[in-house]
Amino acid sequence: MALVPKFFAGILLANAVPHGVSAVQGREFPTPFATPPGVGLSSPLANAVWSAVNAAGGAALLGRKTPGPRDRATVAAGALAMTFFLAYYFGKEQVKA
Repeated sequence: MALVPKFFAGILLANAVPHGVSAVQGREFPTPFATPPGVGLSSPLANAVWSAVNAAGGAALLGRKTPGPRDRATVAAGALAMTFFLAYYFGKEQVKA
């Protein structure tokens, strides 16, 4: 059971990246706060906040214990799963446009 939080840590950490990058670039990007949620665009400030929340949640789920190889692989699996999901989700949105 200890691996489940590590998997979700990878998901949150991977999700922090596109929101943080969009915020730093000053670009709008979808967040759960947009209308409609996850589709409409949110301000760079909203993306900075959402990135920070995701990063903090991911770090909290990692905990303080030094991760072993199994933990690192599980975090990587979560991050990879989220990366493929985001690529699919945002890729299909661009095809519509």
